[in-house]
Amino acid sequence: MSSPSESATVLVVDDEREVAEVYALRLRDEYETRIAYGGTEALDEIDEEVDVVLLDRRMPDISGDQVLDRLREQGYDCRVVMLTAVDPGLDIVDMQFDDYLCKPVEKHDLVDAIDQQLQSQQYDETLAEYLEVTSKLVLLEAEVAPQELENSDELDRLREKARDLKAELEGTIDELDDIETAFKEIKRHPG
Repeated sequence: MSSPSESATVLVVDDEREVAEVYALRLRDEYETRIAYGGTEALDEIDEEVDVVLLDRRMPDISGDQVLDRLREQGYDCRVVMLTAVDPGLDIVDMQFDDYLCKPVEKHDLVDAIDQQLQSQQYDETLAEYLEVTSKLVLLEAEVAPQELENSDELDRLREKARDLKAELEGTIDELDDIETAFKEIKRHPG
């Protein structure tokens, strides 16, 4: 797998210009960074190239909660980190964000949180690819005559790809333990 931050695009969304610009400045050496000064601008700025959205909750035009809902309704699969001064409550249980950080957030915690989201996204893609490949294998082995499959280079390549993906996923278990530990170390509340 490539480095999680390699060519990743992060959209910083905050209605306070100075706050948005400070976070974007902290991130510009690590990622391709965009800024949206409010919810409306965020919805205009979002596209398939955005990997992670840092989203403020309290914004006057469209709240971060509403932006999040619209992103999910429109089918964007980018990771969303709520980056806000709003303390979390039980209202967050059904929200479809991926992480929640309370401002102010130190650069290293912010970078760690983004990298974790990017890494998680890679695992999701690997898992999806593995499931796609294995479903094709199962289908072919169940529906195609055995003599057609006997010396099939295509089937051999598919089996090899399934083995490689499975090995990659199995190797992530230890990495996931490390990610979980690092995840718990990120300061989610100012202090």
